[in-house]
Amino acid sequence: MDRQKQRMTLTAAAMLVPLMAACGSEKADGGSGSVGAERPVTGVRWNVDSVTADGKTHQAPTGAHVTIAEGRAEGSLGCNTFGADATVDGDRVRLGRTMATEMACEDTPMAFEETLARTLSGHEFEARVDGDRLTLTTDRGEAVRLTKAEDARLSGTRWTVTSPRAGGRAHLTFDERKGTVAGSLGCNKVNAKATVRDGHITLGPPATTRMMCEDSLMADEKTLLRLFDGTLKYGVDHQTLTLTSENGTSVRAVAGR
Repeated sequence: MDRQKQRMTLTAAAMLVPLMAACGSEKADGGSGSVGAERPVTGVRWNVDSVTADGKTHQAPTGAHVTIAEGRAEGSLGCNTFGADATVDGDRVRLGRTMATEMACEDTPMAFEETLARTLSGHEFEARVDGDRLTLTTDRGEAVRLTKAEDARLSGTRWTVTSPRAGGRAHLTFDERKGTVAGSLGCNKVNAKATVRDGHITLGPPATTRMMCEDSLMADEKTLLRLFDGTLKYGVDHQTLTLTSENGTSVRAVAGR
């Protein structure tokens, strides 16, 4: 087990070599943000399907994605997150030097992360959009194939609260058909009536269990309870849900965790 951990740590460190060695960082200049007037590249979360480099095609693990917006490209290599300066000009996409986190991830092939990072970093691509698919191709023939990510559905999705953090234990699931919401506040269970209409959710008074937990969890629970017995604005952006109450309480949650 120790040898395995050591090998993964060394692999993660080795992945950063091509990232730091890449050059040609570009500054954002506004760009057109699209390939053709009706086929936008920016402002879209693109899930990575595969990468072709050195004559081989590598299938992407679940979770690898790229978003280009406001002169930046950000996303995930599969486990490690990354960011780079980006410019979109017509059908040309230029990425600057990619900087990534350095986690060793057991469930994600580190060789794929290294290949994707090396392909993206400091290169210019021709962008081709076909429906919900995007292909980024370098002049050397390297290619990254991506598919537009769909927004998670509000109803039926288990939304894990990330702010407040609540130790990763708080989650909510809405059922539009039944008109309810149920889940956990981090320690105590909760359920209430929930009516969804026109970008708003009206929540009834919460029914909760009465367990006493550590102080930090109880503080987070109080914040979450402020959402109930009132009307919220909500928005779903890819895999992120934002809830904002009339009293100014704001909560963020992610899908499927």
